[in-house]
Amino acid sequence: MNRMRTSAAVLATAGAITAAQLGLAGSASAETAAPSASSASKVAPRSAGCPIDIVYTSRFYIGSGGWVTGNGLYFGLKNKSNKSFKNVKFTVTNVKNVRFGTAKAKGGKVTHKTSKTVTVYKKTLKAKASLGVQVRSKLLNKRSYKVKFSVRGSGWNCAVNQGTWGA
Repeated sequence: MNRMRTSAAVLATAGAITAAQLGLAGSASAETAAPSASSASKVAPRSAGCPIDIVYTSRFYIGSGGWVTGNGLYFGLKNKSNKSFKNVKFTVTNVKNVRFGTAKAKGGKVTHKTSKTVTVYKKTLKAKASLGVQVRSKLLNKRSYKVKFSVRGSGWNCAVNQGTWGA
């Protein structure tokens, strides 16, 4: 029995090291726990020449039924430049195992919402301002989920596809 515990511990340690080496350890972490929610935000690295950062929830808890506790997940973007940008749209789209419930815009307005897509819009995103959405979310699988981000606007040099978030 002791040998089995030791083997499991060694394998778990080796798995954690391998995940860290691959850079997978820094992704979002979901925990099944009591309803106390923690919603620290994490900033995704931005591409060269793009004056925005994508911000998202990095730690959250999953309640019964797969719903994220508290107010759900937060996804947003921050203007890092001293310039304003026009007609900014930020879209979060389900890629794998995420369903969206109600959505509340932060700094703009929700223009499109389905169970798989949420879009927030701001006519003018001022310098150093942010735009985001707090969305009630359900994870169909807490170990394998993913959403993708896209941004549109005028006055910047950003690619529309801004990457993904998930585990």
